[in-house]
Amino acid sequence: MSYITKIASVAISAIVISTPVFAQDAKVLEAAVKARQAQMTLYAFNLGLLGDMAKGKVEYDAQKAQAAASGLTALTKLDGSRMWLPGTDNESLENTRALPAIWAEGSDVGEKSKALKAAVAAMDEAAGQGLEPLKAAIGGLGGACGACHKAYRAPKS
Repeated sequence: MSYITKIASVAISAIVISTPVFAQDAKVLEAAVKARQAQMTLYAFNLGLLGDMAKGKVEYDAQKAQAAASGLTALTKLDGSRMWLPGTDNESLENTRALPAIWAEGSDVGEKSKALKAAVAAMDEAAGQGLEPLKAAIGGLGGACGACHKAYRAPKS
């Protein structure tokens, strides 16, 4: 066997052997994106009700408001580390709007996450206490969500 043939044979073998690993990695990354999108959908579902109550689009209901706020609190307690893997940005995968800046050196995404948790905790305290306390907490919550989205989410194309 010639030197070129040996090199080609080794290269082809490496590709064949590593293909299942790459496929597995791709499945893990795609699953991570789907999981975090599901979490974001649940955030939006609960925040939507609270926002609609604050705007008067839906009648205020203390039980429903508290349930939505408690749902947000539960979401902030999930371990999201497996959902936010490097390589799950919009330049690496389709079907995500997460910008690579999330994982860049100097990213303040951790601080934005802390701000969201604080805003959710404030909403959890306020939501069932009446419409006025809910209205007072909604701005901070919307601001915390928006701050991260503005910095780290690509616009819809």
